[in-house]
Amino acid sequence: MKTIKLLLLSFILISITSCKDDASTEIEKTEPEISTFYFIRHAEKDRSNPENLDPELNQEGLGRSIRWERVFSEIDLDEVYCTDYERTMMTGAPTAINQDIMVKYYEPESLNYEDFKFLNQGKNVLVIGHSNTTPDFVNKMIGEDKYEQMDDYDNSSLFIVRFIDDKPTSIRLKMD
Repeated sequence: MKTIKLLLLSFILISITSCKDDASTEIEKTEPEISTFYFIRHAEKDRSNPENLDPELNQEGLGRSIRWERVFSEIDLDEVYCTDYERTMMTGAPTAINQDIMVKYYEPESLNYEDFKFLNQGKNVLVIGHSNTTPDFVNKMIGEDKYEQMDDYDNSSLFIVRFIDDKPTSIRLKMD
C-alpha cells in the first residue's frame, strides 16, 4: 500500500512539474524592431550672393543648428546623414560632434531608398536635406505622397518617420 501511495505521489509530482516545464517553453514574444528617422532641411543659408550655389549658413542659421543640436541631444542617434553641401554639413555638425558621430553623405538623386531603410533598421537616424529633397525622401520612405515640397524659407520643419516591424508612421512638426 505504501508503494502504491509513493508511486501515486511521484506520478502527481511529475505531472505538476512537467506542466510547469511546458509553460516555460512557450514561445517568448519578441520586441518589435523600431527604426526612427528624423528629417530636417538645412538651417538658414546666406542669400547675399544669389550666384553662390553652395552658400554657408547665415547667423540665424548657425543659431538654428545649435537649437537642432539641443533637440537631438535628447535622442541617442546612431547615424547622421547629409548632402554634400556646406549648409547641410554646417546644420548637422553640432549634433554629430555632440554625439560623436561621423557624418555620412548621401545623394538624393541616386539613393536607393529601400537599401537605405534596410541599412538603418533598428536605428535612430538624422537626415539633413533641402526644401526640394526632404519631403520627397520622407514620401519614398513611407511609400505614399503625403508631404509636398517645402517653402524655400521653411527651415524649421521636422519630419519624424518611425517603422515598427516595417510598418511606417509619420508626422511633421514645426520647431520655431
